Amino acid sequence: KRWEAEKILSFIPPDGNFRLMSYHIGAQNVVAIPVYIRHQLSFVHGSSGKLDITVGPKQTMGRDLESVKIEIPMPKSVLNCTLVPTQGKYSFDPVSKLMSWDVGKIDPQKPPNIRGTVNLQSGATAPDSNPTLNVHFVISQMAVSGLKVSRLDLYGEKYKPFKGVKYITKAGRFQVRM
Repeated sequence: KRWEAEKILSFIPPDGNFRLMSYHIGAQNVVAIPVYIRHQLSFVHGSSGKLDITVGPKQTMGRDLESVKIEIPMPKSVLNCTLVPTQGKYSFDPVSKLMSWDVGKIDPQKPPNIRGTVNLQSGATAPDSNPTLNVHFVISQMAVSGLKVSRLDLYGEKYKPFKGVKYITKAGRFQVRM
């Protein structure tokens, strides 16, 4: 009740790690997505396709995009991928048809790119629709929601605690439709 009335959260911390608060941003609040994806996947009937993806930071307020990973569940008719990344490593699992590109930390001056060919089963028809890209990333010391801690007061402690707040933005379920 005090949080809803005065925007003050008061609690006694338990021992060990704990989650103080979780929140959900409603549809009426617009959140700027801090990453951009330029993508192109085109299939040629019965042979192969071309894939080209570039990823980079957008509206990160000078913070680094870290632990960037892109996963693409490919159509069943895809046999393998022959791709060349400018950064990181990629893998393709022929059983689950999952292409995974582990990019890592992004240098905003040189956005990483992956491009190459996607080979289809011989005689297979080109897939009707393109797959979705699942994007994972972390941005330290930034809260895209705009939620900020304005003050932290500690009472009754015998030691001098570190007063600070650690913000982290993680991509939960972030998908890009191709």
